[in-house]
Amino acid sequence: MTKKKKILLAVVVLLLAGLGILFFVVPAQIEKSMNVTLNPPPYPASERAQKLHKKLLIADLHADSLLWNRNLLERASRGHVDVPRLVEGNVALQAFTIVTKTPRGMNIDSNDDSTDNITPLSIVQLWPLSTWTSLRARAVYQARKLNELAGKSNGKLTVIKTAADLETYLERRRENSDITAGFLGIEGAHALDGDPANIDVLFDAGVRMMAPTHFFDNDIGGSAHGVAKGGLTEKGRGMIRRMEEKRMLIDLAHASAKTIDDVLAMVTRPVVVSHTGVKGTCDNQRNLSDDHLRAIARTGGVIGIGYWETATCGRDAKAIARAIRYTVNLVGVDHVGLGSDYDGGIEAPFDTTGLVEITDALLEENFSESDIEKIMGGNVLRLLRENLP
Repeated sequence: MTKKKKILLAVVVLLLAGLGILFFVVPAQIEKSMNVTLNPPPYPASERAQKLHKKLLIADLHADSLLWNRNLLERASRGHVDVPRLVEGNVALQAFTIVTKTPRGMNIDSNDDSTDNITPLSIVQLWPLSTWTSLRARAVYQARKLNELAGKSNGKLTVIKTAADLETYLERRRENSDITAGFLGIEGAHALDGDPANIDVLFDAGVRMMAPTHFFDNDIGGSAHGVAKGGLTEKGRGMIRRMEEKRMLIDLAHASAKTIDDVLAMVTRPVVVSHTGVKGTCDNQRNLSDDHLRAIARTGGVIGIGYWETATCGRDAKAIARAIRYTVNLVGVDHVGLGSDYDGGIEAPFDTTGLVEITDALLEENFSESDIEKIMGGNVLRLLRENLP
């Protein structure tokens, strides 16, 4: 081999190695750095909590696991959620929430829509070309991922799209608790790519919950973390009406105060907040006021309490339980649930195998076992039974 050919071969090898690192190493490192678990398993809990936890039907309203290139049918050493860990944590139902765009320098106070973290992530994770430029395509792709995972799971994972699906699955789970289920939500209606007709496209892809906004204002309404923080637009009002017609859940997580007010003034069905904190225990721009908590509960809705520090002003299950206790005292036990924000770029005190720590902390907050059953999943399951198509 000539010297010139040897140099060319070396360049090709280095280029291939670089591409391999870019496409296979970098995405995993990004996820590992963003989805942090503060405490590794196993997770301790009292004997009473462990016994009660095994009897619960647990439901979590929020996890962004579909954003990452992991096979969720396999146990991972990074992130917070996958099917084996859901089964081990006794999670009966996990909402898999789709992220299509986030701004660089994302913060809880003020963001515009001029930048996007998900475009480069979709490229380095080798998503289909259509997802590099279309937010709707990103949503449909992630929805398809969950449906394909369920098809390959040998019954371990079921995707819930209707109330009948839920009842059939729960009947199976009474005989075999070694299974889990998921349903699809979306963070921010910018996933519609500006076309209201895409509500039907996303519904047909299996989406059953959608938030008007995420971290920036869009053509639907204002975000709590946007620049203008306005209310629903006329297009946004049309979206709410169409979602109610389709029996899709409206998620008020990340909505501005004005958008929340506008939605609550027109809805005829229960709404949810898939992941949040409450100002009563952690006062910041991200979290809900007492007035909004009461108004959401009046719709018959459920408020999912998150696990991360901005939501709870703490870094453990006790902080989560304090936020739950405050909310229950304010609006009643029938309107509170779990909303982890797992795999959503947070530091969580435990992965999903550690939810027994919340059960234990709720016992320490002197909740009854029947109330804990509602908080840990019963309220979400009731809401879905009554409101899914």
